[in-house]
Amino acid sequence: MEFGSRPSRRLRGRDEECRTLLDLLRAARMGTSGVLMVQGEAGIGKTALLDFLVDAATQCRVLRAAGVESEIELAFAGLHQLCSPLLDGRDGRDGLDGLDGLPAPQAEALGTAFGLRTGRPPDHFLIGLGVLSLLSEHADDRPLVCVIDDAQWLDRASVEILTFVARRLAAEPILMVFAARAGGDEQAWARLPRLAVLGLPKADAVAVLESVVTTPLDRRVRDRILAETRGNPLALLELPRSMSSAELVFGPASPAAGTVTSRIEDGFRRRLDTLPDDTRRLLLVAATEPLGDVHLLRRAAERLGLTMDAATPAEAAGLIDVWDAVRFRHPLVRSAVYHSATVPDRQAAHRVLADVTDADRDPDRRAWHRAQATTDPDEGVAAELERSADRALAHGGLAAGAALLERAARLTPDDADRVERELKAAQTMMHAGAVEDALRLLGRLDHRSPTELQRARAEELQAQIAFVSNRGREALQLLLAAARRLEPLDLELARDTYVNALEATMFAGLRMGEPVVVEVARAARSAPRPLRTRQSDLFLQAIAVLQDEGYVAAAPQMRRVVESFDTDDIPVEEALRFLTLGSEIAIYLWDLPGWVSLCHRQLGLARESGALHVAQFALSNVLYKSLFTGAVATASALLDEATALAEVAGRALPPYSEIGLAAFRGDQEHSGPLIAAARSDAAARGEGVVVALSLWASAMVGNGNGDYPAALAHCLELLDPAVHDGRVTLPPAGTQPGSWALAELVEAASRCDDAATAAAAAERLGEVADASGTDWALGVSARCAAQLHDDSRAEDLYREAVDRLERAGARVDLARTQLLYGEWLRRSGHRTEAREFLRPAHASLTAMGVNAFAERARRELAATGETVRGRAAHTRQELTAQELHIARLAAEGRTNPEIGAALYLSRHTVEWHLRKVFAKLDVSSRRQLGDALGRPVA
Repeated sequence: MEFGSRPSRRLRGRDEECRTLLDLLRAARMGTSGVLMVQGEAGIGKTALLDFLVDAATQCRVLRAAGVESEIELAFAGLHQLCSPLLDGRDGRDGLDGLDGLPAPQAEALGTAFGLRTGRPPDHFLIGLGVLSLLSEHADDRPLVCVIDDAQWLDRASVEILTFVARRLAAEPILMVFAARAGGDEQAWARLPRLAVLGLPKADAVAVLESVVTTPLDRRVRDRILAETRGNPLALLELPRSMSSAELVFGPASPAAGTVTSRIEDGFRRRLDTLPDDTRRLLLVAATEPLGDVHLLRRAAERLGLTMDAATPAEAAGLIDVWDAVRFRHPLVRSAVYHSATVPDRQAAHRVLADVTDADRDPDRRAWHRAQATTDPDEGVAAELERSADRALAHGGLAAGAALLERAARLTPDDADRVERELKAAQTMMHAGAVEDALRLLGRLDHRSPTELQRARAEELQAQIAFVSNRGREALQLLLAAARRLEPLDLELARDTYVNALEATMFAGLRMGEPVVVEVARAARSAPRPLRTRQSDLFLQAIAVLQDEGYVAAAPQMRRVVESFDTDDIPVEEALRFLTLGSEIAIYLWDLPGWVSLCHRQLGLARESGALHVAQFALSNVLYKSLFTGAVATASALLDEATALAEVAGRALPPYSEIGLAAFRGDQEHSGPLIAAARSDAAARGEGVVVALSLWASAMVGNGNGDYPAALAHCLELLDPAVHDGRVTLPPAGTQPGSWALAELVEAASRCDDAATAAAAAERLGEVADASGTDWALGVSARCAAQLHDDSRAEDLYREAVDRLERAGARVDLARTQLLYGEWLRRSGHRTEAREFLRPAHASLTAMGVNAFAERARRELAATGETVRGRAAHTRQELTAQELHIARLAAEGRTNPEIGAALYLSRHTVEWHLRKVFAKLDVSSRRQLGDALGRPVA
């Protein structure tokens, strides 16, 4: 059959659904990826549609997998099932079997996740990249069709990876089709295209019903069955089997109870009751064993004194098929078999399967069966489960590891050991994002007898959960109390908890000098010193001094932190944990070179090691660095990358990056609602740093658009100046956005003729700049001081600011300084001199995409009498943010796989984007990209 032709098999009443699948199949043949989630109730025909797709997928490579309810706690079970033909050579291709064709970090991550290799626990985005690359490489010569049935029963780790891959497909000849029952975890499948499968039309439902009812059927009875089944094909086929001849003629005596699904399952249970006892016992073992392994079932049957002939009555009844594998007619048959058995019978089935499962080849499934067969505490079983949990964690299966640890704790006889396992499980749950489950588990400690250290660790964990869940003020006291309690018990953990408490003061946006900030800082400073010095201890001391004594006193220690972090001597684990904090210190210092070095080093380490949570913070850091150095288009591409990371992490993307982009672009219509929404949400959570960031961004947008009263109002709300005897004073800023806002306040207050406020802000910024000593800080400070003067002193300060900011590489602040200098010159009557600064300001701001200030510069140039021409070339605007990012990486000499690894794309998608880039730039080779893009932007 030619590809795209209609298969000979026809599904009654499903023409539209089949047409959708065939269209996707045809698109995959043409090289366009497709994704579809098929949803509907049990028995509605989802599997039949998947079978139709597989039948139609001639000239394609097909991979199939299905979720199994009993395997939902086994990490990556569904993913391994899908990928295993590509890993063990069953796909029949030379050179690409296994993981050899993947980039080394992806191969390592995927091999570790599947237990094929040993190594550090892989982060999920590296596993996702590995799967994306694996599928893409095997779609080279013919389309690849991935069919995943019963997706509602996939383990959580597999769901995260498969949905990540589905969202990152673009230019590969790959079709992924999932089928799941409606009403499950809708968030897991968010943003995937949906196909809702409903009941059959009446005419088709009648035909299906009449195909199984051979006796005359009263029309009223027929209509009642049709109404109760709502066109569900499986219900139409199965429910009449459970009706007597009298009921088929006269109708059921009472209305049907329960859902269609429950009634189908009840019908299967009644059919099971007619089977011989040995058949039901064999069926129970088959339903308990998730793999459909005939050899394993045979060994279990022999242990029970059964033969495989016992399956014959069930095969004759159409409930099961035993041949090369054990297949139930429908998952509801398996469910009916398992749940209709008594608890002792189910435990016996698990026990015999544990006995016949190879402890060396499949230790995790053996441990799971042993646990299901056990109700009383048993240290042997608990220890085996904990070893399985450790393997799951080593493979990156946090959710699975947590579930196994919780089960192990429940079976632990010794109280202290039980608490230890519960703490370990709760910590794993927190890292997996299941904070409610972690709190539920910690709540059990009220009924235990933990040691003093265990109770302190539990309090520290509860404080960490509060900090992760809501970065507001309420986490502060919890972290502080936990740190104090830990001091005599575990000093290093106590000091790390103090670091978290100081972080919490920063995230809460608290001002220096506030009582709670001073309390945390002084407690941290008074904590005993550890025997070995770590990077976290340097940070702890610097931030404690900053919060206790202020910026000037802390500046020397902050410089030491930046210098100590900017080295390769830090262990990877410590660097991943604390480089975010080191970057924050560099920003506090206005140390642009240090900031650039640390944030790029952090992002490189995060990508290399696959540390997803670190990569999210690192991307935000690099994005802000890109904004201040003028690479707004690069920042936009980094936001796309951060969005992809948030998808695989299963978390909402924090608003920091969007707020920053909105501030620099300056589009009031777009940025106003976005910033307001982020601020409102952050205020409700008590996350003061986002509130501060939002106010600074709003002030920058106001200044860019010449709305100085609005900018002034935002700055005053953020910085909260006080007036005494006509003198304005400003408290120390508690956040870096507060320091940035000082410059916005000077500009807004000057334009609103509020000289006292402008002077106070310039004075406060001058103190920070003098303590910092960096060209960036001193340049911005000189620009602000220039706005307070209207004589030759202003000119000297503007020129100093231009020189310093040019040296610093702060390209946006440089262009804004040129704009202000040009405006001052024009107002002073020096039109010709003004153009010398307004021209580069306008050109630079336009090229960087700092649009509001660029328009302000255009208006000023026009006011000098100069006609402002449009840009001669629009190359960069023609490229999307992602295309520009890819083009720059290619111009740097990166290969397509390297670019794909950096941007979470397959090499095919990178090639597709580069073809479009070449066409838009009218170039034919990578060597020409650098010239076509112009001077590289930092």
